Amino acid sequence: MTVATTGSNLGRHLFGAAALAFGLITLAWRDYNGWHQPLYLVYAAAAALIFGGAAIQFRRTAKTGAAVLGAVYLVFAMQCLPGIVAAPRIYNSWGNFFEQFSLLTGAALVYARLSSAWPPETLNRIGRVLLSVCAASFTLEQAFYLHPTASLVPKWLPPSPMFWAVATTVFFALAAVALLANRMALLATRLLTTMLVLFGLLMWVPLLLSAPRSHTNWSETAETFAIAGTAWILADLLAEYQLDNHRPR
Repeated sequence: MTVATTGSNLGRHLFGAAALAFGLITLAWRDYNGWHQPLYLVYAAAAALIFGGAAIQFRRTAKTGAAVLGAVYLVFAMQCLPGIVAAPRIYNSWGNFFEQFSLLTGAALVYARLSSAWPPETLNRIGRVLLSVCAASFTLEQAFYLHPTASLVPKWLPPSPMFWAVATTVFFALAAVALLANRMALLATRLLTTMLVLFGLLMWVPLLLSAPRSHTNWSETAETFAIAGTAWILADLLAEYQLDNHRPR
């Protein structure tokens, strides 16, 4: 018999805190991620993000919070589709879609983990595939917009901003391959989580402090930590499954 474990919830907590922050940012600027949506949608999204981000922090309400956040991220992922259809060769719209899709993945994994709808093997496999697709998109987005990516890297970070723009693009690609092939997937997910957290701390937080009135700086900071939360959620799932498989039967 497999012994159940509670596992780590740090990924869920980071994901929820970032969603709550995103809701407050949306409410303060009356805009979601600079997309200029109708006010009724903006206020509904802000309320849902605040409620879902708070609810997902607690075990008894986490499933409800995950469902609410998943609905929000699904709506905004769908909002990206017209831009993709209108200009399929411009990758920015694809990138926006997969950023929202990665957040939808995080919410779905929390919901599925708490509802026990699928066996752990199935849930882990679905999580790996979905996050690998998102990591592949992050790879392409950085590759297509390499110079803008390099401009975000702190100039004091050796050896050069372009080096780190290229290196992190390669790291995203390696993470995508490792997750899809299920080779060192736990290590890849943990390294991906670490890289995303460092993105937030070294790139977006300094930009936020230097220009606190910029909506972009606030929303990108929150989104980066939310995507890091998704990667951490999957890392928690993979670690829990690995631990259970190594327990005495």
